[in-house]
Amino acid sequence: MIEIYCDGGARGNPGPAAWGFVVYIDNKVIKEQCGYIGIATNNIAEYTALVKALQWLGKEYKNRNLIIYLDSQLVVSQLSGLYKVKNANLRELIFQIRQTESYFGEISYRHIPRNLNKNADKLVNRALDEKLNIVK
Repeated sequence: MIEIYCDGGARGNPGPAAWGFVVYIDNKVIKEQCGYIGIATNNIAEYTALVKALQWLGKEYKNRNLIIYLDSQLVVSQLSGLYKVKNANLRELIFQIRQTESYFGEISYRHIPRNLNKNADKLVNRALDEKLNIVK
C-alpha cells in the first residue's frame, strides 16, 4: 500500500499559493515534492498537490493501491462524490485527477486533521518562503 499526504495553501485567499506531497511505502518516505503556483486559492492549491502526486506516482507505481490523506474536508468530500463541484477551475483539476486515477488499483481519499499532515504542510510553506524570499 502506498500512502500519500497532500497539502496546498495560499497566503491570502486568493494569494501566493503552493502545493506539496509526501509519498510513503512501508512507512518510509520515498518522495517529497513541492512547488509554487502563483496567485490562487487554497482549494486550487490543495487539488494541485493531488494532481502532482498522482502524475508522479503514475510514472513509477502503476496498478498499485493508494491511500491519499488530505486535510481539506472539501476536497475529500468532492472527490468522494458527497459534494458537487461548481467552480470551473476545480472541475478541470478533478478531470485531470479522474484521468490519472485509472493508472492505479483502489484509491481511498481520507480526511485527516491538519496536525497529522505536518510534513506536506512544511513543503507548502517551504515553497512559499523560497518564492517570496522569506528567511527564517
